[in-house]
Amino acid sequence: MTDTLTPDTTAAAKKAAFETNKLSKRLHRQVGQAIADFRMIEDGDKVMVCLSGGKDSYALLDILLNLQQRAPVRFELVAVNLDQKQPGFPAEVLPNYLRSRGVPFHIETQDTYSIVKKHIPEGQTMCSLCSRLRRGILYRVAKELGATKIALGHHRDDMVVTLLMNMFFGSRLKGMPPKLVSDNGEHVVIRPLAYVDERDLERWAVHREFPIIPCSLCGSQENLQRVLTKKMIREWEKQYPGRIDNMLTAMGNVVPSHLMDRRLYPFETIRATGRPDPAGDKAFDDDDDADEGCATPAAGVNADGPQVVQWVSRQAKELP
Repeated sequence: MTDTLTPDTTAAAKKAAFETNKLSKRLHRQVGQAIADFRMIEDGDKVMVCLSGGKDSYALLDILLNLQQRAPVRFELVAVNLDQKQPGFPAEVLPNYLRSRGVPFHIETQDTYSIVKKHIPEGQTMCSLCSRLRRGILYRVAKELGATKIALGHHRDDMVVTLLMNMFFGSRLKGMPPKLVSDNGEHVVIRPLAYVDERDLERWAVHREFPIIPCSLCGSQENLQRVLTKKMIREWEKQYPGRIDNMLTAMGNVVPSHLMDRRLYPFETIRATGRPDPAGDKAFDDDDDADEGCATPAAGVNADGPQVVQWVSRQAKELP
């Protein structure tokens, strides 16, 4: 007996195809916009895409491959994976995927897993040492391959979480820039997913059926403050849709005169001019701009302020 599609299943299929097409257009538009805004990729560049086996780096490579076909500039792509010799790592997955896409690639094998496990006591955060080791190796590989740009898969949510982490735990107003010079001064690092919502990457990974490889190091450390901070902004987003985008926009809309860094603004030499200044401080008024479009918090709830850090700490205590 031959199965026939009912009107309901046909409508559902059309809707799913429509939503997937919207998602594809949004992702490619956002990545293209970020590349243009920050001049991430230029004519003749050789872009080394760091591929971990996670959804973000798969999506980054996938979108860059598509953009490469219609970009106004010519650039090369080479995918690089660092095999850190984690137990059970399926070494054949990435090479098979990259061959199927026709992507030039390099697999660098270095046993950083043993080094991290040797030097970091059980239960402590492994990210710092692992990151330093990985970064040094990837810089070397980029130089050997002649790459002019190193592309990482950090997205919008990563950038906002980094800003908050630096504020809460580092006492710094510092984020994760979309483009920067590496700490050794030899490379330009770019983050083309800077404008992309992580939830869209999750949907894209399912649609494209990427062969995801879980990380047995940081991926298993669910009590990390970064994990808790990401959970916090997700809850904020549910209560106040658009908040994460607002925070990302704020990172590119800085007003030094209304912060406290004396290196960025000459507070010591400020003098009254006697002339109206639209950018001047309304010393005795609430900031009207900050209240536009914000719902009134529930009784007894302070949506911001000191409760943010208290919330993160409380979540950590509740974990097993």
